[in-house]
Amino acid sequence: MCEKMHVDELEIDERLVRSLLVDQFPQWAKLPLRRVEPIGTVNAIFRLGDEYSVRLARRTGPTTPGSREFTWLPKLAPLVSLDIPMPIAQGRPNNEYPWFWEVHTWVDGDTVPIEEIDEIQAARDLAEFIAALQQVDSSAGPLGRGIPLAQLDKDFRYWLTRFDGDPAVSAVWESAIAAPPWNGPPVWHHGDLDVRNWLVRNKRISGVIDWGEMGIGDPACDVMVAWKLHSPVARDAFREAFPMDDATWTRARGWVVLQAVAILAYYTPQNNPVLYNEAKAWLDLALGD
Repeated sequence: MCEKMHVDELEIDERLVRSLLVDQFPQWAKLPLRRVEPIGTVNAIFRLGDEYSVRLARRTGPTTPGSREFTWLPKLAPLVSLDIPMPIAQGRPNNEYPWFWEVHTWVDGDTVPIEEIDEIQAARDLAEFIAALQQVDSSAGPLGRGIPLAQLDKDFRYWLTRFDGDPAVSAVWESAIAAPPWNGPPVWHHGDLDVRNWLVRNKRISGVIDWGEMGIGDPACDVMVAWKLHSPVARDAFREAFPMDDATWTRARGWVVLQAVAILAYYTPQNNPVLYNEAKAWLDLALGD
């Protein structure tokens, strides 16, 4: 068993989830329940029967009802090219669990290592998905992860002091924050397009889950998925399928370096081996450009 990822995380097991269901949604309380692996860094996910999933924050969770997923996923679902979950119910805090939690529809597909995916097709499918997302009217959307990259310089410096790796990351970061900022209208983005959030059927991406970082802003935070495809060929296929200006590409490279440095400084091969090794692969590709 892996070590705990966070010293302050809650223990969330099937007994707790079953108790919450019995208390608040008894109509679903007798359905089969099992934890979804690999476990997420922010939420614990359980499959509930054949049709639902239960999503609970592992650390700091929502203290007020409603969420951006509840508001926006039903509006985005008909407009994007891949399957996404639909929220159907929200549970309340009680004496066993301190935050609001959610029940979503179950989206068919498997989370698999990137080696089991057709990487070139994945690059094209992700490019199509991001392009469709960016076409959605953003006028009333909430601010998402895609804030101006320069605002994250303090975060990068914090993680850099704890990072035991290639010092070349600093040059990539400086180049990224020196690039012209996004000057178009804010666009919709998912904000967390790691491989663990892709659902795969027949070696092709069929769905995208975990929309906690969704919102509007700079598209570079989704474009960084190009390096998360793990190969120069797939990265280039993504850029060919999703043309963009050089400044956005440079900011996206800064995004992936920031995330990789933070992950490698915070997690270990013992407490999160999947994400730790993923981040090493992203960083190697970004530094090799």
